[in-house]
Amino acid sequence: MYLSCYDEVKKITEDLIRVPSIVKTSGEKECAKKIMEFYDELSYFKDNPEYLLMQQTENDEIERYNVIAMVRGTKGESRRTLLLMGHFDTVGVDDFGSIKEHAFNPDILPELLKKLNLSDDVNKDIDSGEYMFGRGGLDMKAGVASHMYLIKYFSEHPEELDGNIIAMAQCDEEDNSHGAISCLKILKEWKEKYNLEYISAINADYSTPYHEKDENRYVYYGTIGKMLPSFYVTGKETHVGQAFGGLDPNLIVAEITRLMDLNPDLCDEAGGEVTIPPISLKQSDFKDIYTVQTAISAYSYYNFFVHRMSPEDVMNKVKGKAVEAFDNVIEYLNHSYKRFCEIGGHVYTELPWETRVYTWDEFYNELATIHGDRFKIYIHNFAKELNEKNPAMDLRKFSVTVVEEAWKWAVDKSPAIIIYFSSTFCARIEMLGESLREKALMSSVEESIKFVQDYSDKPIVTKMFYPFISDMSFMGMSDSRESLKVLENNMPAWGSKYNHPIDEILEVDVPVVNIGTYGKDGHKITERLHMRYTFENMTNITYNTIKRLLD
Repeated sequence: MYLSCYDEVKKITEDLIRVPSIVKTSGEKECAKKIMEFYDELSYFKDNPEYLLMQQTENDEIERYNVIAMVRGTKGESRRTLLLMGHFDTVGVDDFGSIKEHAFNPDILPELLKKLNLSDDVNKDIDSGEYMFGRGGLDMKAGVASHMYLIKYFSEHPEELDGNIIAMAQCDEEDNSHGAISCLKILKEWKEKYNLEYISAINADYSTPYHEKDENRYVYYGTIGKMLPSFYVTGKETHVGQAFGGLDPNLIVAEITRLMDLNPDLCDEAGGEVTIPPISLKQSDFKDIYTVQTAISAYSYYNFFVHRMSPEDVMNKVKGKAVEAFDNVIEYLNHSYKRFCEIGGHVYTELPWETRVYTWDEFYNELATIHGDRFKIYIHNFAKELNEKNPAMDLRKFSVTVVEEAWKWAVDKSPAIIIYFSSTFCARIEMLGESLREKALMSSVEESIKFVQDYSDKPIVTKMFYPFISDMSFMGMSDSRESLKVLENNMPAWGSKYNHPIDEILEVDVPVVNIGTYGKDGHKITERLHMRYTFENMTNITYNTIKRLLD
């Protein structure tokens, strides 16, 4: 069956866009309330209030909520349960500049953007009337709206389901995934309380063209994984008048960035699909005032996508780049110093620097060997108290602060690089079609796409990895528990500010697919979603997939 859902999904989407829900603001709470109000009006939840929950996130520095709704089918007595998921938080709007007060107004925004004359493509899409503009519409309130519509539909037609559906509208996807992680607790509770069997998860995050002439619409099996390898670099301070007497940590960090940034050698390939190479997300020293002394230390971190690489694989690769960077800097400095001596008539002697690179695990164990339990107890308590005193501290800043504190215990203070992981771990999920649940999901999606294709004027294509970070990473894992030990041992924040919820994830552990919104320019002021595909085609692919899985 093909649902006539365009107008209703469009209306829900507009209502959600108009609620500013920038991550780490009170807007996340307000948007959750808006979603809850929608569900509260449905007769099904008036009769079954226990199946609707507005859940406050746990271990979070601010007050925000998820909304979780379940419809139980009446066609049979199957325990099978399908998960629908999507996030309603958005990135900020400072990029909108003078028109940022209208960033959440899909009615006014197109004309304001047209006056800016940003590009022919944007103007063409405005004139076409096929796109809805507004922060968060594409990424991904329209996806949440589609799931809200489907919960409403199935609440009125539970006889179509031999099984159950749970829709999770989640906060905080754009930062540390407190929403998705907190949802795991409810999924575990409901699994036990209602004797549910989770079979698969459908996310509705956005998809976009790969190039200007790409007209395909995309559905993705599985998801990319993401880590944040980080580098703490100590140098040797000196006066600028004696520049060759020190070692500038900014120079080492710059060389690390040159070797890491957009380097195709660091891409990960699986199933004929290739990840985007790493890119720098932070590069800074620790000087907070101007002086003519060079920096003592600096740090940087890099986005690193994976399809098959484990944390150990990533650590080995980036450690190799760190060694190469250090070697290159020493060679460059000696060459520069030699030329300077020749020009200035000075006697050249080789500079004293030697390459020194540690992983956090190696550095921690070296200090523990030297100082024993005194160091281990101290750094444990330091991290614990740091989190207690500064619960809102950014995870990346927290991690480097712990590393910086540990460095104070180093006996050898000669320049070094310490590599660690400093962000929420997003697990890769690779679907090979080997398990019965994977086969069932993939065949149901393929059949649904084939049916909906007749209603779409553009090709609908499947690929094997969702290419952006998403909360699907908390619905399962392709990495073994043992392989994550390398992650744990190289995260300074592990056990104090961060723990990856492995046990909770394994309670769900389902194959995933992203049947999501389609549009252009996610996270840009020209963010826009294609209405016909998103409100109608996408929703019907999801609907028919649900029907095939729970028939």
